[in-house]
Amino acid sequence: MADNAGKIKRHKSIQDWSAETRPREKAMRLGTTALTDAELLAILIGSGSPEEDAVSLMQRILDEQDNNLDLFCRLGYEDLIQYKGIGPAKAITILAATELATRRTSDDSLVKTCDNARAIYDILFKKMRDLTTEVCYVVAMDQRLHYLGDKQIASGGYTATIVDPRVALRYALSKNAVAMALAHNHPSGTLRPSREDDGLTMKVKQACDAVGIRFVDHLIVTGKGYYSYRENDKL
Repeated sequence: MADNAGKIKRHKSIQDWSAETRPREKAMRLGTTALTDAELLAILIGSGSPEEDAVSLMQRILDEQDNNLDLFCRLGYEDLIQYKGIGPAKAITILAATELATRRTSDDSLVKTCDNARAIYDILFKKMRDLTTEVCYVVAMDQRLHYLGDKQIASGGYTATIVDPRVALRYALSKNAVAMALAHNHPSGTLRPSREDDGLTMKVKQACDAVGIRFVDHLIVTGKGYYSYRENDKL
């Protein structure tokens, strides 16, 4: 009698599901808004592994990220290919989809003014929220605080980054800006400014004052919100 021990238990593939429950057919019938996150991701990868269908695989990965899409979007190429059923092509497909979403929501042409902290946060949020190390951006503005552009001017470790105020000013001047704002992220998620953050704020303000550029604000950015030095009367 053959020994069945150790044989791989194979699950039904999505193709074996009833038509009304397959993600693609469900999307055609009800629209993509009716699909779960796992179902949408399953459409991207197309198939899972012999042991796990695409929906179950993507749901498992989401579960490991606390079903938080922000955390899921922080997964890199090396993270994704660790999962059986996700090879290089599928990993790149997922990363390409998340990059397109990021670019769409950070379309500079939709930005008009940066006259408040929320407007500055909305410009940079998508660029900074998924980063696992600290970075710093400068936002350049004209006299009416219309957006002229932004640039990452520094990157660092998990808890800090070194910012040279001269680099921030150099970018602002290259855009013929008369006002600018600074923003950096806290990968830890805390919105409490550190003493180093306070010191940087004062250094940049002094540098701006010296060359006649208005320092509009300094923001600390996380995936859940922001801290504004201006709104907290610390600038």
